[in-house]
Amino acid sequence: MARKNPFMNVMNEEAPDNSKAILEYTNKGASKSLIHSLDELAAQADRLLEGEAVVELDPAIIDGSFVRDRLEDDQEDFDDLLGAIRDRGQDTPILVRPHPTATGRYMVVFGHRRLRAARTLERKVRAVVKDLKDQDHLVAQGQENTARANLSFIEKAMFAAEIVRRQFDGDNAIVLSALSIDRATLSKMLAVSTIPKLVLDAVGAAKGIGRDRWYELKSLLERPSTLEKALDFIETEDFKGKGGDDRFNTLLAYVKGLGKQSRPKTAKTQKWASEDKAVSADIKTDGKTYTFALKAKDAAGFGEFIADSLGDLYQAYRSKRDQQGD
Repeated sequence: MARKNPFMNVMNEEAPDNSKAILEYTNKGASKSLIHSLDELAAQADRLLEGEAVVELDPAIIDGSFVRDRLEDDQEDFDDLLGAIRDRGQDTPILVRPHPTATGRYMVVFGHRRLRAARTLERKVRAVVKDLKDQDHLVAQGQENTARANLSFIEKAMFAAEIVRRQFDGDNAIVLSALSIDRATLSKMLAVSTIPKLVLDAVGAAKGIGRDRWYELKSLLERPSTLEKALDFIETEDFKGKGGDDRFNTLLAYVKGLGKQSRPKTAKTQKWASEDKAVSADIKTDGKTYTFALKAKDAAGFGEFIADSLGDLYQAYRSKRDQQGD
């Protein structure tokens, strides 16, 4: 027996206040077990289309969602979809809503790739039209993509950050429901989303890179000098020549290497003593400085002698170095 879908009423055009219904639903304990399953998320998206009239629309009058959920599209996957639609037609309709600000136009809720395929094939796209509020749009878009689109961690993080930025609610219930995540994961996502947009766009979706490694990169880029060098590095041919996860891995290795370069070199120490043991010296060098610390009762006199002889000693050093060809 099929599960009763709580979104059947939430998304129904006759509901008096869709946004309120969404919030009431997400705050109920039962929602936690429901959205835990990706199969259930997919089923919820399917039910949004059940029993609805399917129409054919000109792709030219359909705009993308007001919140971006992909940093890039996998060309190979899209080519497979394009071939399937070319050969068999469009099996599943997309979901659109009347455009909230442009009369006579529509906005995609989910099905962006099917819409792109229709544009490429220069044919109409099969769609279900539902009059949704922004909040309902985001829940449907997020759950559809969480269930089917295989979005990467950073893509979900950017989607979550955009929903939070729009301040639809005070407790982030909408984004938690849309992405089926807990508050700890949301906190990490919002932290990673603060990485400068230039870096995120350059790296791309990074499908195989998870939360912890993105958080490591974010922490390293908090240092201004490291961020400045990273921004220069993503413009190099070495970086641009990479693809997929290699872009992330190359950038992370580069900024981690900067940290190693900035660590001070360990100082080398040695000791010296005169044959008669009347004076000794502790000698330290870190590559940039060279320090003598003279000891013994005659240390002051010997030190003054060295200081007075520095000019002659330096000339002797230069002569010896020139003779050796250094």
